[in-house]
Amino acid sequence: MDFVRSPEWPAAAAGGPAANSAAIRYAAPAAPCPPAGRAAAPAAPPVPPPPYRPPEAAAPTVVRVPTPGAPIPVKILVAGGFGVGKTTTVGAISEIAPLTTEAEMTSAGIGVDDPGPVSEKTCTTVAMDFGCVTIDRSLKLYLFGTPGQARFGFMWDDLARGALGALVVVDSGRLDDCYPAIDFFERAGLPFAVGVNAFDGRLALDLPSIRWALAIGEHVPLVQFDARDRLSVRDALLVVLDRALDRATRENGA
Repeated sequence: MDFVRSPEWPAAAAGGPAANSAAIRYAAPAAPCPPAGRAAAPAAPPVPPPPYRPPEAAAPTVVRVPTPGAPIPVKILVAGGFGVGKTTTVGAISEIAPLTTEAEMTSAGIGVDDPGPVSEKTCTTVAMDFGCVTIDRSLKLYLFGTPGQARFGFMWDDLARGALGALVVVDSGRLDDCYPAIDFFERAGLPFAVGVNAFDGRLALDLPSIRWALAIGEHVPLVQFDARDRLSVRDALLVVLDRALDRATRENGA
């Protein structure tokens, strides 16, 4: 029987079947056979993989926000004659319970403390009033109300020490009671504004007439306000701050 050999097959190599092995045909090195009668050497144990370690998280970026500083304390005086509304002014604007030194008026004060013919005042300040209000994060006002009686005038020098400015409260029906306060701040050289307290919402005189009667210059602010209304008191105090800031700016510029 005849056989046809495919031309793609390689020719049989010389040396018999051993020479015609797959290793010889495809040029792959044949694995050596272990010698007969001897046990094969044990294979090396596999090397275990390293233990798993999670990737280290990057340290968070810390952004330090600057802490706002404490507000600047500013001392403001609330001054004026007897019974013009100083204690009411401090109490209307203070963000804390105001400290007052009110004492009941008795018959011993008749002829000494005169609140006026139509006043219903039954108590009077014998030392000072104290309150505070925060304007913004950088400014806080500390309000000191002065006593209005002449016999307590010796306290004004101590209360005015370190003050930035003053609000002189005036009753338009009793202008003569506010002259000592205006004279005091003019002599002390302390910036001040005059606030005319509108009792029952009206004034006995208009503002130009009050300015003429008080003999104050145009550089002194003169405003109308209601001592019982918080916003009205706030606006009057802002006028004082503006007056004090204007003076400080001019002095620093000089």
